[in-house]
Amino acid sequence: MISVRYLGLVDYAATLAAMIDFTDRRSPDTPDEIWLLEHPPVFTLGLAGDRSHVLAAGAIPVVQVDRGGQVTYHGPGQLVAYTLIDLRRARLTIRDLVTTLEDAVIECAAEYGIEARNRRTAPGVYVGDAKLASIGLRVRRGCSYHGLALNVDMDLAPFDRINPCGFAGMRMTQLKSLGGPGDLGRVTDDMGRWLRRLFDPDQRPSPAANRG
Repeated sequence: MISVRYLGLVDYAATLAAMIDFTDRRSPDTPDEIWLLEHPPVFTLGLAGDRSHVLAAGAIPVVQVDRGGQVTYHGPGQLVAYTLIDLRRARLTIRDLVTTLEDAVIECAAEYGIEARNRRTAPGVYVGDAKLASIGLRVRRGCSYHGLALNVDMDLAPFDRINPCGFAGMRMTQLKSLGGPGDLGRVTDDMGRWLRRLFDPDQRPSPAANRG
């Protein structure tokens, strides 16, 4: 059974160090965990990310990290879910993990009357041509960390200072702007419920219908 931890507003660098330490120290019997939290403003650039996608960082720090993908922004009002999962034990491929994270956002958004979809060519969740949630992962020793970032009710302006996920002109959106809740606590609870369900093979529903 997976354990979901609610961490609140926490520093990015300290949380990254904690994820790496958890992954390095875990044994084959260590229970999987999902950490739900938000970060102060920070741009993060993937391991092979191109810094030219950071257009004008200004006072917001840019942190090079060990996940896949290009550059994204984290800030207050965005729900971040870090997935610390033994993929071999869970019998999940990396593609399965990405799909499960996308499904959790799609199903949660549907509860709010929002039709969201994934795209096979670009991981994440979209509403129309705007991106609602981003995904970036790292797998080491068969175990995953990093995860997804879901925009709930945040200042989206910093996304204009980067090419989000390496795509120039990518529009970003958030639940509140789409008619969903702006209450981060409510969305955190709802996403925690969906993530528990979708990562439990005995409770996993049929695949989400809104797939691109």
